Amino acid sequence: MADQISRVDYYSVIVPQKAGEAARILMAVEQAGVNLIAFSGFPEGRKAQLDFVAADGPAFVKAAKSAGLDPGRKKTVFLVEAGDRVGAVAAIASKLAEAGINITSMQAICAGENRYGGLLWVKPEDVRKAAKVLGAV
Repeated sequence: MADQISRVDYYSVIVPQKAGEAARILMAVEQAGVNLIAFSGFPEGRKAQLDFVAADGPAFVKAAKSAGLDPGRKKTVFLVEAGDRVGAVAAIASKLAEAGINITSMQAICAGENRYGGLLWVKPEDVRKAAKVLGAV
């Protein structure tokens, strides 16, 4: 697979920051048969924000609502799927910096077999410009 950066939809939910809350939600998504492409969770004040990238957004929304959550409106994140090499993430950050686009958040992780993947957020007003700079599909 060639390096690819894609614009994908994601949904966020704010939940209590307590043991088992993410597991409860992830299990509800699994039981609904929704395949997650990516998941990220982090503290948000005294609560936690969980971000979900699902293969089927409407199915995720339905599952989230069934679990008593409000997934809100869909937003955009960039999904990176690429060959692992020295400086791979630096190249992406540099392209955005040269275009004057600030990275809001990015997580990247080696996926084995010389591959890595990641999620990259920019401000909503920078999504179109970032997509063009990154050659996102």
